Amino acid sequence: MAALHDLTALEQGTAVRRGEVSPRELAAHYLERGDEVGAFITRTPELALTRAESLLPVPDDAGPLYGVPTAVKDLNMTAGVRTTFGSAAYADYVPDVSDGITQSIETAGMVSLGKTNTPEFGSPCYTEPDVAPPAVTPWDRTRMAGGSSGGAAAAVAAGLVPVAQGSDGGGSIRIPASCCGLVGLKPTRGRISGWPMYGEVTGLATGGSLGRTVRDAAALLDVLAGRRAGDPSWAPPPSESFLSSCDRTPAGLRIARFVGPVIADVDVDPECVAAWESASALLASLGHEVEDITVPMPREAVPTFETCWAVLTALSPPPPGRESSLRPLTRWLSERGRAFSGPDFGLALGAMRRYAADCLIALAPYDAVLTPTLAVPPLPVGALRNDDDPEADFEAQKAFTPWTSAWNVTGMPAVSLPLHWTPSGLPVGVMLAARPAEEGLLLALAAQVEEAAPWADRHPPGW
Repeated sequence: MAALHDLTALEQGTAVRRGEVSPRELAAHYLERGDEVGAFITRTPELALTRAESLLPVPDDAGPLYGVPTAVKDLNMTAGVRTTFGSAAYADYVPDVSDGITQSIETAGMVSLGKTNTPEFGSPCYTEPDVAPPAVTPWDRTRMAGGSSGGAAAAVAAGLVPVAQGSDGGGSIRIPASCCGLVGLKPTRGRISGWPMYGEVTGLATGGSLGRTVRDAAALLDVLAGRRAGDPSWAPPPSESFLSSCDRTPAGLRIARFVGPVIADVDVDPECVAAWESASALLASLGHEVEDITVPMPREAVPTFETCWAVLTALSPPPPGRESSLRPLTRWLSERGRAFSGPDFGLALGAMRRYAADCLIALAPYDAVLTPTLAVPPLPVGALRNDDDPEADFEAQKAFTPWTSAWNVTGMPAVSLPLHWTPSGLPVGVMLAARPAEEGLLLALAAQVEEAAPWADRHPPGW
C-alpha cells in the first residue's frame, strides 16, 4: 500500500474530500518526516495540527487542495510566525499580518507546516543563509537545492510536503525545480497579487508554485492567482481554471528553441544540452513544429537588469543597527544599488521595458519557447558562494543561470520540467515559456509532455 507522501497533492485532496484521510492525519504524517535537506527555517507543528483539526467537517465546496499540507516561503509574512526573510538581521522578526499569498493558502483550506528556507532577501540562486543549514537537493545531499526557493523545492522533492509556493525574480522557482527534479512554474507578471507590501517596483518578481506533477503545480496556481483591490496592475483572468487547462491536448504548436546563453558567456554542460535536445525531439514527436531561432534578447540588456536587481536589494534594508548582520553579497548589491541615482534607475527601468518589448515582438509568432533551465547540473554546496569576493559570486550565479531571468524581464510565464537525469542520478530541467497571460496553453503543453514522458514516480534516495 502506498504511503501518504506517495500520493500527489491532488490525490491527497481527493482523499480528504472522500473522508479517506483527515487533514490532521496528513499533517501528522508529514511532520513525522525529518528534515535532512535544509528545507525549513521554522517548523510549526502545533499550529499545523490545530489548523488541520479545524478543517473538519469538509465543506461541500472544498477545493482540490483542501486539507493538503504545504509550507510558506520565509520571504512571505505569516502572522504570529517567525519570518526571517532568510536574514540574520530579521532572525527574531514576527509579523502581525500575513501577506496575500499566505492568506490565499489559508483561504483554500491548506495547512502550512512552517516556513521554507531561502537565502537573504531571496537574492542569490543558492540557498545558504545564516539562519539555517543549506538547502540541498535530495538526489545528492552534498549538492545545492538552488534558490531562492530552495527550501520549498527541497521540501517537495524530499516528500516533506506535497506542493509548495515559491517566488521568482530571476529564476528563483525554476532554478530549484531543475536542481530538485520538480515542476517549477513562474506565472505571468501580475497573475499573483503583491498585497500588502507592493515593494517589487521593477515587475521582475512574482509568486508561483513547485510540485511533483504539472497538475499539482497548476492547482496551486489556482489557489494563489487573482487580483486584490489595491493591485496597481494584474493579468487578465483565465477563461478556465489552470488545473482544467492541463486536460486540453495542444496540437500543432509552433515552438522556438535556442541554447545560446542570454546573460553570460558560458559553456553549457553536455547533459543540459542533451536534455534540451531530447525535449526538442519529444515535442516534435507530439506533432509540434520546433524551430531554431537566435537569442531574442541582446547582451546589452544585462546591465539594465543588474541595475534593477541591485536597486531592489537596496530597497530591502535591515532594521536599524543590524547592518553588520547582512551577508557580504547583500551589502555589495545594496551599495551598488544605492550608488544609482533616481534618474539612473528610471532610465534602467525604461530600457529594460524596451528590451522586453523587442523580445516579446520577436517571439510573438511562437506558441512556446524552449531552452535549458540551467547551464550545469546541481553544483556542490558552496560552489557559487564567495563571501570574500561578492562580485565573483554574482558573476558565478549568472553563469549558472544564463536563461531564467530573461522571462522575468519580459513577464512571460515559464516552467521548468524534470525531463532528464545525468548518469550519476542528478536531475536536469528544461524550460518552456509562453506568451504573456497564456499559462493555460503552457500548462496544457507541459501536461502533454509529462504524459508522454512521466516522471512523478521517480523518487530520490531516502524517499
